[in-house]
Amino acid sequence: MTASHALTDIRLQVMWNRLLSVVEEQARALVRTAFSTSAREAGDISAGVFDLEGRMLAQAVTGTPGHVNSMARSVVHFLREFPAETMRPGDHFITNDPWKGTGHLYDIVITSPAFHDGRLVALFSCTTHVVDIGGLGQSPDGRQVFHEGLFIPLLPLVRAGSFDESLMRIVRANVRESVQVEGDIHALVACNQVGERRLSAMMTEHGIATLDALGEHIITRSAAGMARAIAALPQGTWQGAMRIDGYDAPIDLTAAVSIAGDHVAVDFAGSSAASSYGINCPLCYTEAYTAFGVKCLVAPTIPNNAGTLDAIRVTAPEGSIVNAPWPAAVNARSTIGHMLPDVVYDALHQCMPGRVPAEGTSNLWNLKLGAGHGMTGTGGAAGGNAPVSAPFMVTTFHSGGAGARPKQDGLSATPFPSGVRNVPVEITETIAPVVIWTKEYREDSGGAGAQRGGLGQVMEVEHRHGAPFGIFATFERVKYPARGRDGGGNGAKGRLSLANGTEMKGKGFQVIPAGERLVVEMPGGGGYGPASARDPEALARDVERGLVSEAAAETQYGFKK
Repeated sequence: MTASHALTDIRLQVMWNRLLSVVEEQARALVRTAFSTSAREAGDISAGVFDLEGRMLAQAVTGTPGHVNSMARSVVHFLREFPAETMRPGDHFITNDPWKGTGHLYDIVITSPAFHDGRLVALFSCTTHVVDIGGLGQSPDGRQVFHEGLFIPLLPLVRAGSFDESLMRIVRANVRESVQVEGDIHALVACNQVGERRLSAMMTEHGIATLDALGEHIITRSAAGMARAIAALPQGTWQGAMRIDGYDAPIDLTAAVSIAGDHVAVDFAGSSAASSYGINCPLCYTEAYTAFGVKCLVAPTIPNNAGTLDAIRVTAPEGSIVNAPWPAAVNARSTIGHMLPDVVYDALHQCMPGRVPAEGTSNLWNLKLGAGHGMTGTGGAAGGNAPVSAPFMVTTFHSGGAGARPKQDGLSATPFPSGVRNVPVEITETIAPVVIWTKEYREDSGGAGAQRGGLGQVMEVEHRHGAPFGIFATFERVKYPARGRDGGGNGAKGRLSLANGTEMKGKGFQVIPAGERLVVEMPGGGGYGPASARDPEALARDVERGLVSEAAAETQYGFKK
């Protein structure tokens, strides 16, 4: 390599790093200005910059794989509807189409052109999960996408700086929390505007008029890095499978994972057919979490962009639960999508022993709570003495335990693969009429093993005024626990109940009666390796800290004081 080529590569690398900073600031602008807790507290967002062909050049670290990787494929849909040459400064385009966005109606995607010195140079796109979109609420009970809320096709939201007030009136008229939803839409627009300003400043500083050379450098270098990483792996095809609870019947997820030359192919043929309920997963979301799971093992240090994502090819039969066609109900598509890395890992463990973690809770155990007319009653009884359920909707993000790793215990109360942050109970109690009486680790929930599975947690929730309220349950691992690996024990199953002991279902909208408390016992992650091989000092610390009971230490590990 000549000195001039080396200098060019160094300069391009500096600009690449700067571009990553641009999209991170873009994402932080969304977090700072968002109204809903899902963005502001949990970081359930995505942000990125794209070239004029719709290829993702850089993504913010802040965000979730399901949003980032599905958004990475969504921008091409905007370009087909609104060609780049028709875009003008101040334009912003919107959709929540599950099949062209990020998988369900609760995720709003906004894509915006970015201009520098009067010339269109890039596109910025971002996503957030809004607190409400109408319909049945955040429930898997719907039978078609029409039941699930307001469907916004690919539409102009802002033209030359002017909001489409008619569209905003439709949004406000169809959601229960109109202030939060409208505020989040404005935050999405502001997020892309920040990206455009920072990109223009970067281009001025480095004296470039387009992103063409930088974009090609990013994509070709990333693709080459992925190709080298994949070529170093064993070549062949391996099968993975998992059975999960489903809504009204168990769901089988199967995958053939092929490592071949410069790419990894994952085929979900053999997976269960689409459900009659809203746990179906559009292919875009299947691709997103499958690609994330593969990349975590194969090339975790290579930045995520079109060059890396193109090396992972995902296919699934149309009509299957991982490629559900319109107009299937898809509200709880994360129920399926979040389990897919574990399915892939079941296959990859066979060719990459000692590198793949045990199964975790994977499915988020978010408390999606609400009350209102027709949901939890009409308020007071005829005598006027019953407590009134004032309308509210809130989503508070929480998780069970992650699977044990080959050389480390699993992380407790930590979401993998979604990576969203916990919402502090103080925030939830501030914005909703609930009291969270208990939030603590769930003893003995982590699977036994040489490396212990991560613990789930227990939460106990009550309406502040003793009124009834409802939960939109979308929980997995209630019937089929997270499996251990290489001799490790399974994690504990999850459980949803009332404080009086009444069992509740893992899925569907259910009402907590007036004066009752909701008890949520979250699953634990699977263990890794035989329990007999656990370090006695580590086990003694677990018992001392209340993570493992003395009884479990004796029966599962053979430990005696």
